[in-house]
Amino acid sequence: MRIYDGSPRQDWEEVLRSVGAYADGERLKEILFLELEGGFLLQGLGMPTASADSDTFGALTKRTYELTDDQVGEMMDVTAAKRGSADADRAHPDLLNYYELALRIIGAYIDGQKAHDVFLLEQEGSFVLRLFNVSGSRGGHQLAEFTRDEILAMIESAPEQRHQPAPLTTGAQKSGESA
Repeated sequence: MRIYDGSPRQDWEEVLRSVGAYADGERLKEILFLELEGGFLLQGLGMPTASADSDTFGALTKRTYELTDDQVGEMMDVTAAKRGSADADRAHPDLLNYYELALRIIGAYIDGQKAHDVFLLEQEGSFVLRLFNVSGSRGGHQLAEFTRDEILAMIESAPEQRHQPAPLTTGAQKSGESA
């Protein structure tokens, strides 16, 4: 991640949490996220902006956002300012903050893998990730899957585990596959 080049710790957890909060605010669904040279691409389906046109009312449209590293840094500041209450870290009953919480969990997983060149695709609450991971002299792509049920279980248990150092794993993870 270019925002933190040279830093002792990658922080995908905070980056993805902030991007997730942005996606929640934009009321996106079925998102795609891709790391670019100077930022990120976020794409999803969303309701069209306010319009009296009855042909597009209620229809989903594809929305694409190119987010610079600076914009993501500002998003991180906004998200961090909202934190501090237990409610901020819990899923709302109607899951209005699903992406913020789900992407935070996925970001923690990516941090643990020390991966980069992140690509993720979400559909109906389940995620598929493709990460580039360099171990030793070999580098390769790694695939991981998180089902909606796995994500919801991790969201529910996250506040209790906050101060326990436990590795994040997935049931359907595939390592070392090249794309």
